[in-house]
Amino acid sequence: MRACIQRCTKASVSVNGELISSIGRGICVLIGISKDDNKKDMDFMIRKLLNIRLFEDAEGKRWVHSVKEKQYEVLLVSQFTLYCTLKGNKPDFRPAMIADASEKFYSDFVAAMKREYSEEHIKDGKFGAYMQVSIENDGPVTINIESPGKALVKEPNVLAKEENDEL
Repeated sequence: MRACIQRCTKASVSVNGELISSIGRGICVLIGISKDDNKKDMDFMIRKLLNIRLFEDAEGKRWVHSVKEKQYEVLLVSQFTLYCTLKGNKPDFRPAMIADASEKFYSDFVAAMKREYSEEHIKDGKFGAYMQVSIENDGPVTINIESPGKALVKEPNVLAKEENDEL
């Protein structure tokens, strides 16, 4: 699993002009699911998202409290494009889990987040929909994390190929 975490003062998801979910202070998390992800990856990601220290304490000291400690909200947004690789200039999404399997995996992930934290603090978008996500980034603070044991998907050496094509 791959997550792009953005600390926010507020965030929302709309589909076709209709507000689906919104949060106040907390984190908006774009979630990518790879074809190799399993329960162990899900458990790791839940633990990290709820415990990463992105917030200040009462004296203003940074990086002290987690979203869970502060009782802030979490907006989860499924985003298969986080597992994009490029073939030249064309996006390739083959590393992402296929739609049917990832919909169940994502649904299980959201349910587990709610169980681990609280039903009212976890919100999400609409899986598979064309969404408009509004994020008022706080800081800005944006952090990317990946499940252990997964190498970041690297773009092929396009430059070398392009140079060879010119010769």
